[in-house]
Amino acid sequence: MKRVGLIINPIAGMGGSVGLKGTDGVVPRAIELGAKPRSSERTRLALSVLNEIKDEIEIVTCSKDMGENEARYYGFPTKVVWQHNHKHSSHKDTIKAAEKMMEEKVGLILFAGGDGTARDIFNAVGENMPVIGIPAGVKIHSPVYAKNPKMAGELAKLYLTNKIKRLQEVEVLDIDEEAYRLGKVHTKLYGYLKIPYEKKYVQNRKAPTPLSEVASQNAIALDVMDHMEDNTFYVIGPGTTTRAVMENMGLPNTLLGVDVIFNKQVVTLDVTEKQLISIIEGKKCKLIITPIGGQGYLLGRGNQQISPSVIKIIRKENIMVITTKQKVAELKGNPLLVDTGDSEVDEMLKGYVKAQVGYKEQIIYPISS
Repeated sequence: MKRVGLIINPIAGMGGSVGLKGTDGVVPRAIELGAKPRSSERTRLALSVLNEIKDEIEIVTCSKDMGENEARYYGFPTKVVWQHNHKHSSHKDTIKAAEKMMEEKVGLILFAGGDGTARDIFNAVGENMPVIGIPAGVKIHSPVYAKNPKMAGELAKLYLTNKIKRLQEVEVLDIDEEAYRLGKVHTKLYGYLKIPYEKKYVQNRKAPTPLSEVASQNAIALDVMDHMEDNTFYVIGPGTTTRAVMENMGLPNTLLGVDVIFNKQVVTLDVTEKQLISIIEGKKCKLIITPIGGQGYLLGRGNQQISPSVIKIIRKENIMVITTKQKVAELKGNPLLVDTGDSEVDEMLKGYVKAQVGYKEQIIYPISS
């Protein structure tokens, strides 16, 4: 039997849909605003792939919602090595659990969370243990994570069946969430973790926006303004490229949040998922979004307010993708990505989309899940 460690951060990602841009230190507020746990569901997607080799695996995990529940859901042979006795587990539980798994000599640790969880895993195991991250957080800059939960499961299966043997050191990155909520991105390198490496399964690290892109962003913004329709709600996603649209109209904006405008005037800044649905339901609306530089994610990373329910209201034909040519070049021919947490919506979004890359310049580009 191959022993696999499983650690779930149950609160990871809860701050996203309610506009908190992270969950560190704000769990009670996130719950008050109606946030729902999502990491357990995403872990099940990863484990559904490993279920194919269930008879070859023992899951070494934590109690209750930190892993035990999901391991037993599929009937894996399961050993609980860490009990957490709090209403909400903490980063200390993640660290202690990972240390226990090192003592148990597991061959791989699967963990679900965001960049803060990756930091905790690094603090516990350093470069001494192969790991794979199941993306479940709001902000995911670290390339320790697979592109989506099922790909995390696929990568783990390939490693556990010796079809992938190569391990690669990748960065553990995290940002200051307090600064992030104020619209400032302060990213720090904390160390390196080893992951089974196959390029098509793992995400790239987020690339910063170079100053040279500002002129391109403004050119795109002018084209978007020229073609804005009257009496239509426009949902503006986060990012510097979308910010240029707001700035060129002379409007305040939320760099890392989601804003809504109508007839080129602000309706609401920094909306939650529930607010967004109440504003656009039954109305004529469009969504303007830009991919994350270096990663290519359009939806499911840092913009969880634009949830599957919101996307179903807006519909794919009303989604406007804006991106600079440099961002496209960084993708090296790889498709744009979506990971909304709803496989039906991800499937609906797959295909091709028009992307605005300059003033009166568009390209057709593929989207994949």
